[in-house]
Amino acid sequence: MDNAFESIKRGLEEAIEYSQGKKIEVREFHPEPVNVKSIRQKTELTQEEFAAAFGISVATLRHWERGDRKPQGPALVLLNLVRKSPETVLHVLNG
Repeated sequence: MDNAFESIKRGLEEAIEYSQGKKIEVREFHPEPVNVKSIRQKTELTQEEFAAAFGISVATLRHWERGDRKPQGPALVLLNLVRKSPETVLHVLNG
């Protein structure tokens, strides 16, 4: 239990230092921008099927495909995974 507490404490201290602009070694992850339409087409799913498979609304998917909006955060991470290995992600999600 002590190791878990110390790890969490150290992480919080580093997060505070980082937010204050102090230079510390931090690993940042920046997902690549994606072309949502090409990813969907690679899966051979319709817009409705793709949206249902990944828990997003069809309207949001259409905005992404038209370029009106861009996926961010967890959605962008998921789409990068789908881009790299659509069969694996669909297999995992379909259990």
